Amino acid sequence: MEIPRNWRLQKQRYRLQGNMCSSCGKKYFPPRKICMHCKGKDFQTIEFSGKGTVYSFTTIYQSAPRFMEFVPYTVALVDLEEGVRITAQLTDITPEEVFIGMDVEMVVRRISEEGERGLITYGYKFRPVLHLESTSTTSPRNT
Repeated sequence: MEIPRNWRLQKQRYRLQGNMCSSCGKKYFPPRKICMHCKGKDFQTIEFSGKGTVYSFTTIYQSAPRFMEFVPYTVALVDLEEGVRITAQLTDITPEEVFIGMDVEMVVRRISEEGERGLITYGYKFRPVLHLESTSTTSPRNT
């Protein structure tokens, strides 16, 4: 990837920045210039929460050379809380642990590296949300 393109895409990759049509309220990620719903051309920039659920997924066992170090890896369709569905790689989980409906959250991770001295590209991936159960236990005090 060229360095100028890398800089242009940073807001999308690091902050899940998309846009919303000012006419009809339809949200998009990545951002669009024309609304697919109403054909409007006026948009507001929005930042998505990065929280969502797995809608569907597949595991990749054969990959392009630049992603071979990640094989096997899982790619999912993630429904964000704001109503947008995006495609993303899952991380911090084995393929056997993934399930439809799993709560996930966005994290920024390394996507690729172009050679030993080349550009390192970072971007969004999704990991499972840890649900901590609250327990009301009191610890004994030393007196």
